[in-house]
Amino acid sequence: MTIEPQVVQDLLQTARTRGATGGDALLVDSTSFEAQVRLGDVETVQNSHQKRLGLRLFFGQRSATTSTSDFSSASLRQLLDDTCALAQAMADDEHAGLPEPDEVATTVPDLGLCDDSLQQLPPAERIAMARDAERAALDYDSRITNSEGGSYDSSQGDVTYVNSHGFIGHYRASLASLSVASIASDAGGMQSSSWFTAGRRMESLQAPEALGREAARRTLRQLGARRVPTQKVPVVFDATVAAGLLNHLFSAVSGSAVYRAASFLTDGIGQKIAPETVTVYDDGTLPGAPGSKPFDGEGLPTRRTTVVEQGVLRTYLLDTYTGRKLGMRSTGNAARSAGDAPSVSPTNFFMVPGTATPEEIIASVPNGLYVTGLIGFGVNPVTGDYSRGASGLWIEGGELTYAVEEITIAGNLRQMLADIEMIGNDLDRRRRVMAPTLKIREMTIAGS
Repeated sequence: MTIEPQVVQDLLQTARTRGATGGDALLVDSTSFEAQVRLGDVETVQNSHQKRLGLRLFFGQRSATTSTSDFSSASLRQLLDDTCALAQAMADDEHAGLPEPDEVATTVPDLGLCDDSLQQLPPAERIAMARDAERAALDYDSRITNSEGGSYDSSQGDVTYVNSHGFIGHYRASLASLSVASIASDAGGMQSSSWFTAGRRMESLQAPEALGREAARRTLRQLGARRVPTQKVPVVFDATVAAGLLNHLFSAVSGSAVYRAASFLTDGIGQKIAPETVTVYDDGTLPGAPGSKPFDGEGLPTRRTTVVEQGVLRTYLLDTYTGRKLGMRSTGNAARSAGDAPSVSPTNFFMVPGTATPEEIIASVPNGLYVTGLIGFGVNPVTGDYSRGASGLWIEGGELTYAVEEITIAGNLRQMLADIEMIGNDLDRRRRVMAPTLKIREMTIAGS
């Protein structure tokens, strides 16, 4: 059974007759496909379709959110009854409420987020892509002796948002990814690594054969890995792991962390936190990008927000609630699933790339570490203290020499931001949080 926006508007209107002062609803109709192969055999194929309605109601400054996948009249009446009862049972929160009417989007731009050909691709061809990627990895070198498998995933969704200010917005979005993980062996032991490609459109995906070869190459270079002595040296983060640093920065500028004083950047607006070469944006309007959308989870238009400008922190990222807590306006960064209240989330959060190639950055290091993998969660968001397990390649004389593993890199995020010496030109655009290769002036390497 489908549900029309008018039905949701009627729900919100009925809620008003019961005393609700406002409300909104999110309708999500999504399909997803997943195929996994290993050593050429199909291990898993899943195809799912889900429809869900989330309803949020306000009674003054009390609110509640509920959801259902049953769109029958009886179920919708029960949903309304339950939401009204729950909201009225909640405590007052002076910051609760919808955005102001003049903040809501007035247009819904087409950002090129959907590729219908992804849904039209026969399942056999999707499975073949995963199989071809895995085969390319296995055939790359005789030392690639095993595989953890190849996988193809895709999804497509229709999103409709309605609120009691009269806003109705709708967009369609798709996403596909292809990945493979290979295992290499030699006399010194075994290593594994992986690679993936992702995008909203089929033509943006890397070819399966090229993907498999890259996974194999990254696996082979880790053979013979060893530990290194404890020391302080420059550290270069590969673009794939540098995105993790940007994730930590996003967490630090998220309004939910800031108002709880759970961020090392609390009270940091206007402060210089990085060199002038560092500029960071959050931009939900980039055509076809993985985090783009025409409006956020509260119906506000997405936008380009300058978070760090030439090293200076300019703003936090906010939804309506956290903005009110901090005496600021939302930056259009509300996100929500059908069953949850909005929360702060990145759209496309990225550091502006520099001009140096990764090879030029490596060549600038006389002795140091090139990080290609991280494990563990040793990051304190309040103090910024940072300590994580790492693997990668050792740099000597500006060249990559041998693989390293079983080491820990440690520092402090505030100092790491301040110590960014070089920024690569290789922005990794596969995720919502994106980074290029980064060189940090110095960190502590704890090894043998």
